[in-house]
Amino acid sequence: MRKNRSIGTLAATMAWLALVGAAADAPLTTADKRTIVEETGRAIEANYVFPDKAKILAATLRDHLGKGDYDAVTGKAALARELSEDLVAASNDLHFAVGVDPGWVADYQASKDPVRAAAISERERRDEARANFGFDAVQRLDGNVGYVRFSHFADPELAYDTAAAVMRFVEGSDAVIFDLRYNNGGHLEMAQLLASQLFPGDRDQELFDYYYSKDGRRVDRGQWVLPAIPAKRLTGKPVYVLLGSTSFSAAEWFAYTLQKLGRATIVGERSAGGAHPVDRWPIGTDLFVQIPFGQIRDPVDRGDFEGQGVVPDHQVASADALAVAHRLALGELAKADPGKQSDADWFAPILAVRAQPSTTTLKAVTGRYEGRRIDLVDGKLLYTWRERFRLALEPLGGDLFAIEGVQDFRFRMARKNGKVTALERINRDGTTQSYARID
Repeated sequence: MRKNRSIGTLAATMAWLALVGAAADAPLTTADKRTIVEETGRAIEANYVFPDKAKILAATLRDHLGKGDYDAVTGKAALARELSEDLVAASNDLHFAVGVDPGWVADYQASKDPVRAAAISERERRDEARANFGFDAVQRLDGNVGYVRFSHFADPELAYDTAAAVMRFVEGSDAVIFDLRYNNGGHLEMAQLLASQLFPGDRDQELFDYYYSKDGRRVDRGQWVLPAIPAKRLTGKPVYVLLGSTSFSAAEWFAYTLQKLGRATIVGERSAGGAHPVDRWPIGTDLFVQIPFGQIRDPVDRGDFEGQGVVPDHQVASADALAVAHRLALGELAKADPGKQSDADWFAPILAVRAQPSTTTLKAVTGRYEGRRIDLVDGKLLYTWRERFRLALEPLGGDLFAIEGVQDFRFRMARKNGKVTALERINRDGTTQSYARID
């Protein structure tokens, strides 16, 4: 809805394009196609953030129509797909999309009626609540590192309580990791709320500077660190943001701004490169066009990453980004407080990138030990004691193994002449116990 303007999500764009490809509709006449192209062009000319480019894009669509490039297209869904592809190709802006969504068009018209608009808002709130407002995982990682993973930036007007609970959960962390590898964007106001926890509240700090068009006039806005937030601030604590190739829009802005301000270390892969805020406009009774209608700028250089993406400080495969960031966090904490070096050393084997041992290697450690045994079941090592308690063992490299759910000790296989002769328990405080192999 128009009151819920955001900077878009890649997932939503892809979902709309999927809908475009699946929709069934009546064949279009030549006049129908001309009307759709003309209305789409006028919407772009009236609302695209770059007026000069808007005229070129509208002319490009008309040129395709005039050349007969859409002659073979029979339905609205197929035409919408062609228009989307042509707009993205001509603009290099992934935010552009044309789609078939009569339900949205009906809601758009209904939003002009306060009663119907309230019902639509309540439906949106219920849908967001079922998705937990985008927050997928919040936990405390080893070494007191907070971890937050969320799939999109929800409207804080709806998601405030959930966001506040997340912020309170991580407020006691020594460092925090925001996982945006699979986050496709959303509301910049949520980015503002979460980022405000990372800065002092007693001085002005701009986060985003942007402008957009509204009713034919330019509106300039800035978003700043909020002076009051629902949790303790993480001022001075290390912050890491994970990115992947599908990180998009608001997710990119969250990372980019923190990187520019020197407040976070970015880990992962270069992001998608969608920097512009977007909105939808109806085309007829059942189509829409999504158009970037504004431009956001960072608070340092007044630049952006449109078409380029955000470049991580540590470029690693997306799948490895969490382990790398966790290692970096533990290392930074140890550097600041040598007393925490033991944490960094203890967890290093768990976070190391390692190859899975062969079945032969795993079989070599199975057997009975004093008061306990190790079995290989479905490719996993299972540790059993007192014939009742059983937990999985996770190889950490060499002869070292972690125990499922246990942080205070781990096992090492003691060998003599290459053969495993004992199971050695290594406690976190440095003490050990040994259990001789008895089979």
